Amino acid sequence: QVQVVESGGSLVHSGGSLRLSCSASGSIITIYNMGWYRQAPGNQRELVARILFDGNTNYADSVKGRFTITRDNAKNTVYLQMNSLKPEDTAVYYCNADLRTYTMLRQNYWGQGTQVTVSS
Repeated sequence: QVQVVESGGSLVHSGGSLRLSCSASGSIITIYNMGWYRQAPGNQRELVARILFDGNTNYADSVKGRFTITRDNAKNTVYLQMNSLKPEDTAVYYCNADLRTYTMLRQNYWGQGTQVTVSS
């Protein structure tokens, strides 16, 4: 069994900062890629940032230069530092972990989401 749990969402003013955290736990052998996605009301879920097993990162164009994704492999944790937040960043942020369990299955796991609201 695997659990993916996010934290750190909150209400902030435009221009402010937040740091999201996501930890994966359970019967995990290896975590390959971890990423943050977001979904605003009426919109599809979209990739915000992803960090690969080798440390390479990908960002959505809309957050480049403002958001930074990092990971702590020893803690099975990924972070998303969000600076210069804008009202359009308002969404539920979901963590995704691409991992292999002790059953040798490789699957994607999602967290329950954390709300980020940016007021203008």
